[in-house]
Amino acid sequence: MAEPLHVVCPHCDSTNRLPLERLGLAAKCGRCHRALFDGEPVALDQARFAKHLAHSDLPLVVDFWAAWCGPCRAMAPIFARAAAELEPHARFIKVDVDANPGLSTQFAVQSIPALFVFHGGKVALRQAGVTDLATLRAWVHKFAPRQVGA
Repeated sequence: MAEPLHVVCPHCDSTNRLPLERLGLAAKCGRCHRALFDGEPVALDQARFAKHLAHSDLPLVVDFWAAWCGPCRAMAPIFARAAAELEPHARFIKVDVDANPGLSTQFAVQSIPALFVFHGGKVALRQAGVTDLATLRAWVHKFAPRQVGA
């Protein structure tokens, strides 16, 4: 049997241990008892982002964006659809660069939207500009945890 995954709750930010075979939309947080996966991107600030980055075994697909950015607004429904389709295999996170300039600096975000995949607490992929759903699917497929023999 595989080691349990560490999944950070999108509501209370507590770390949950979840067997890979129980990874799914019905999984609940042991602390706040809310769903671990809502099929929606999670808006995080710098402190909450640090917790997810440090403690999640799931890949984090992150959209660095701003409300005033036209391409960011074009990316938003694509990103939301990816979250609805691809959770629980990855956590989809939105970071408002105006509200969280420290994160923008930390990850050298120079243009938005900027899409990142974090795996094992490190940047695994990064891409600037609007991307399509097929690309997001490929990223999740590449980094999502798998059961032995899957």
